[in-house]
Amino acid sequence: MAKNGLDKWFKQKWVDIGSKRKDGSFAKCGRSKQKADSKRKYPKCVPLAKATRMSDSQRASAVKRKRAAGNTGPKPTNVATFTKRNKKAAGGMIKQAQRNYDGSYIYGSLGGGEVSNPSLRKYYKGML
Repeated sequence: MAKNGLDKWFKQKWVDIGSKRKDGSFAKCGRSKQKADSKRKYPKCVPLAKATRMSDSQRASAVKRKRAAGNTGPKPTNVATFTKRNKKAAGGMIKQAQRNYDGSYIYGSLGGGEVSNPSLRKYYKGML
């Protein structure tokens, strides 16, 4: 019989990445006794396999975002473990430079993209 996603989910060991112990291990996920654990901060739980693959900065970022979201209702607030990368920001400066290019290239490559100056292309049209 094939395992469905819920069976796999229950078999994983879930840990709180916001409470790393001195020996490098993580505390078990959740709060066993609300009154005794009231001093503990809001937990960010992930499977142990994922927690060990994450860098310290990724763990800190996930915990920070989870605690910033808070818990306003009876159900826990879900926060993405990894942030989405903004693809536009990576090449945005080069793309903008290429769009607004007003340099001496008649036609060429700059920063991995093609650039040209339309007024120079028009001027030198018959000479190229």
